[in-house]
Amino acid sequence: MNRKIGHLTILVNNYDEAIDYYTNVLGFTLLSDQSFGEGMRWVTVVPSKRSETAIVFVQADTDAKKERVGSQAAQHVFLVIETDDLNRDYTIMKEKGVTFFGEPREVPWGIEVVFEDLYGNRFDLLQVKK
Repeated sequence: MNRKIGHLTILVNNYDEAIDYYTNVLGFTLLSDQSFGEGMRWVTVVPSKRSETAIVFVQADTDAKKERVGSQAAQHVFLVIETDDLNRDYTIMKEKGVTFFGEPREVPWGIEVVFEDLYGNRFDLLQVKK
């Protein structure tokens, strides 16, 4: 059996502000942005072109979805973004105004630091120990 997670969903307030933040601030790559009527779009981003899992933006269009924007996993880390150079990415992202929770620190599995996106979703930036 061969399976993988292809896409994860993040609720957003606005497609365009999410695209701008994820591509210009976090350095993600926009994979697709296709309209399919009634204001709905298929928007996907990836941390890098070699990533196998994409994030799908879903614009919050109901009260229930609007309540969940920024709290995909409450105040816990929602996704782990692995990098080959944490210090490089941390410096670039910090210069662009990304909010981090502390400084990068060594942990048994590598080096990590937690940050949040423009909505408050928490991510772990991780450089895995070799």
